[in-house]
Parts: sequence; structure tokens; C-alpha cells
Amino acid sequence: MKTFLLKVLVTSVNAFVLAWILDGVEIKDYFTAILVALVLALLDAFVKPLLVLLTLPATLLTLGLFLLVINAGIILLDAHFVGGFKVDGFWNALLFSILLSFFNSFVHRRAFPGEKPA
Repeated sequence: MKTFLLKVLVTSVNAFVLAWILDGVEIKDYFTAILVALVLALLDAFVKPLLVLLTLPATLLTLGLFLLVINAGIILLDAHFVGGFKVDGFWNALLFSILLSFFNSFVHRRAFPGEKPA
């Protein structure tokens, strides 16, 4: 549980910094960033596997690139659920999801060295 909370805090810091850098993404305050990270963790745990299963033919046909579309959709769904988190369109959600995944993997690899990536 402690590791999960630390990962949520790391994700919220990364999301907050990315929202500050990117023009099309806005997070109102740090509490909202924590909410964004929590909802994102829930969506990744429950909704994303279902979407991956339902879109398996498209994912196989595009050699996995359709997973980027699913990630952007999860970000847009997160923005729909969390007030104070705004994403202006699909392309901003796609860029935000790619950068957030990159920064999360970078920080998690250094913060939790003994743990295998999910």
C-alpha cells in the first residue's frame, strides 16, 4: 500500500509538471493532480484491460500502436471525471499520455530499483 501511494504521488508530480509545460493541458492545483493520478490508476486497473481486450484486432493490425489511442482515451476519460483537469482535444491527450508514461517509467525505475515494471 505504501508503494502504491508513493507511485500515485510521483505520478501526480509528473502530471502537474507536464500540465505546467504543455499548453493544451491544465491542472488547477496539486490536490487536483493527486486526484488525477488516483483516477488514472483506477482507470488503468479496471477500464484499460477491457478496452485492450475489445480492441485486440485493431491493436494487432496496427502492431500495438492502437494502445496509444487507448491511453489518450483514458486521459480524456480522466479529464471528464476530475474537475479542475482539462485537456484540449485528442492530440494533447496523446502527447500528455506519452510524456507521462515516459516520465513515470524514468522516475519509477530510479525510485523503486528492486521492483519489476508492470
